[in-house]
Amino acid sequence: MVLPIARELPRIGIRCMAIAPGIFHTPMMDSMTPEVQASLASQVPFPNRLGRPEEFAQLVASIFEISMLNGETIRLDGAIRMQPK
Repeated sequence: MVLPIARELPRIGIRCMAIAPGIFHTPMMDSMTPEVQASLASQVPFPNRLGRPEEFAQLVASIFEISMLNGETIRLDGAIRMQPK
């Protein structure tokens, strides 16, 4: 949906971008035991840890700064891929 929106709205100066985050350290994550957190972090290939909120914020700032970015989904997930059930 990002690309069709990006192609529809440039005439009024709107870009459309999406971020597909992986496993991030959030307040909800704090309620989990350290063992669960470590297990989740171990699933991330590189870097082998949970994402940090400031990394998400850095990406948002970069998207705003680089006006050529448009119509794309950026994965911010350390290359993790969830297995099908």
